[in-house]
Amino acid sequence: MTSKAESWYLLNSGPGAAAFNMAFDEALLEFVARLGRPVLRFYGWTERAASFGYSQKFADVAGMTRLRPLVRRATGGGLVPHDADWTYSLVFPLGNWWYALRAPESYRTVHQWIRGAFARLKVETELASGSRRGPPGQCFVGAERDDVVWCGRKIAGAAQRRNRQGLLIQGSVQAPPVGLAKADWQKAMCDVAVERWSARWSPFELDPTLNQRAEELVKKYSSVEHNESR
Repeated sequence: MTSKAESWYLLNSGPGAAAFNMAFDEALLEFVARLGRPVLRFYGWTERAASFGYSQKFADVAGMTRLRPLVRRATGGGLVPHDADWTYSLVFPLGNWWYALRAPESYRTVHQWIRGAFARLKVETELASGSRRGPPGQCFVGAERDDVVWCGRKIAGAAQRRNRQGLLIQGSVQAPPVGLAKADWQKAMCDVAVERWSARWSPFELDPTLNQRAEELVKKYSSVEHNESR
C-alpha cells in the first residue's frame, strides 16, 4: 500500500439505464491504462433492474427476482437488486497497488473504505468475520467474509474482475440507514480516500471516444445473446 499522494479521478455520472451502466464500467476498464490513474464512479439507475454475476445461469437468476431488466455484469458475484441501492464502481490501471492485491485483499480493502465512510457519518458497521449462507446466487441474502454488516444484516457487497487492462470493482450499498443522504456518503468516501491514501481528486472529463465505446457496448448488455448466454 502506498503512502505517497495519488491522483484519482472522480465521476458522478448520475442515473443511467441498466445496459448503459454496465457498458460504461466495461469501457472504463478498457480505457484505464490510457487514463493512467484510478477512477471512482458514482451512479444510479433510471429503471428498477437487477444485475447478476458473469458466471451465473440466467434461468436461475430469472426466478429470484421480479425486477427487470436483468443484466449480466462483467464481474462475478450473485444477483443484486437495483431498485433502492447506492452504486459505485472503481477501476485501477495495471501498475496501481490495488491491482497487485489478491482478490480477498482488494475485497476487504474496499469494504474497510466503505466502513470508514459510514463511521464519518456516525454509523457503526463491521466486516463480516465469516460466511452466513443464504439461498445460493443472491448477493444480499446472507453474508460473505468481509462484507459490510450493519445491525446484523449485510448492507454492502462488491464483485471484481481483473484482466490485462486493470481491475474493475462494482459495488452496491443496499437499504442504507434511514436519514443518511447519498451525497453525504459519497463525500465521506472521497474524504476517507484522502485521509488513508492521500488521494488527490480531479473531476473526470468525459472522453468522446470512451463514451462512443460505452454506447457500442450497450448493444452487448442489451442483448439476449449476452444476458442469457448461460
